[in-house]
Amino acid sequence: MTSLVRISASISATFAITLLFSFMAITNQPAQGQTFTVIHNFSGGSDGWAPFAGVTLDQAGNLYGTTVAGGLPDQSVGAVYKIALVRSNWITTPLYNFAAQPDGSLPTARVVFGPDGALYGTTSGGGSQNSGTVFRMTPPSHPCQRVFCPWTETILYNFQDGSDGGRPYLGDLVFDAEGNIYGTTLGSDTCRIACGNVFKLTRSGGTWTESVLYAFTDGSNPQSGVIFDHAGNLYGTTKDGGANFTGSVYELSPSGSGWTKQNIYSFSFDGAQDGQRPYGGLAFDNQGSLYGTASIKGPQGGGTVFKLTPSAGGWTFALLHGFSGTFGPVATLTLDANGNVYGTSEQTGGGGLVFELTFSNGGWTYTDLHDFSGPDGYEPVGGVTLDAHGNRYGTTYYGGSGDCYRGCGVVWEITP
Repeated sequence: MTSLVRISASISATFAITLLFSFMAITNQPAQGQTFTVIHNFSGGSDGWAPFAGVTLDQAGNLYGTTVAGGLPDQSVGAVYKIALVRSNWITTPLYNFAAQPDGSLPTARVVFGPDGALYGTTSGGGSQNSGTVFRMTPPSHPCQRVFCPWTETILYNFQDGSDGGRPYLGDLVFDAEGNIYGTTLGSDTCRIACGNVFKLTRSGGTWTESVLYAFTDGSNPQSGVIFDHAGNLYGTTKDGGANFTGSVYELSPSGSGWTKQNIYSFSFDGAQDGQRPYGGLAFDNQGSLYGTASIKGPQGGGTVFKLTPSAGGWTFALLHGFSGTFGPVATLTLDANGNVYGTSEQTGGGGLVFELTFSNGGWTYTDLHDFSGPDGYEPVGGVTLDAHGNRYGTTYYGGSGDCYRGCGVVWEITP
């Protein structure tokens, strides 16, 4: 398996800083009344295997996702799939099998719905320069009468692995009101100093043109994508970079001459209380606070969940939870309408877990919703998706009953 889909937690730090943290009371709760179900075991065939990202819901409650392996027998570089609930049974349908260069390969992020109702996504490999792509997918124009009716894929942009970037990784694409597309790239394979960028794709007729909004010059390595606030500013995280080269949270603000970047939070030198190396992206609550995760360090050593609250022209950091072990959450968090926080952790020494954080009486309560053990899944790298009924969905990279290395991975559901 390519190194793109294996995350290393072997990190070192180089500079020190003194920070003030806001701590909130944390209690642990077991999950009550939760029902866990594996709704699909990947086979390694046309449905793919090794789902690195989570799933996306449509308005009818169908699930869509990607895998980094499987698909075409002679390629095995990934697939896009759909899972639909039909008369109480979950039915999985392959939508597209990637064919490697010059097609895309190794999709490590979710597919998302664009303003036109089509599916959009990225591949971390393949394309004309084998540096990744941005693609669009549409269903067949006529009703399908076969088991496998592939959707039509159109490559919108081939990354050149130069100043335009390359290898988009974990982040979902986002759209502005005009339908322009935004995302991030890791940069070239040989990157040592200037690593990654934030890009924009603008459509003119049938052609998409890429522009770089910001190119990182401090080896920052943005692993996940960006999100908009109501004022049109973009926010994201970097695994490295920041004041201590241990990771950062940044803001990009549009200006007359382009975009201006500022780090609104830099993770500390030792990471003892705030954590280090944020792989996952950010999520807003209704009050404009940001939520995210750090993959390592923190009070228990295994990563953290944090909150950044706007205050007096700056941002105040609060630790919501610290995980035990040496390596933990890498996915972007999900918030429900009540402000409850959902996520996954790889949980060193185990198969990973799904968790919930709820706020009440001035403190945060941590609930372990499910611990993976292998047959039910292993290593949940992707995040949690919620439907209108409070059901939670996600994937695991390994595990399940499929005949692949340590299992082919699963799609799971937790019902309240």
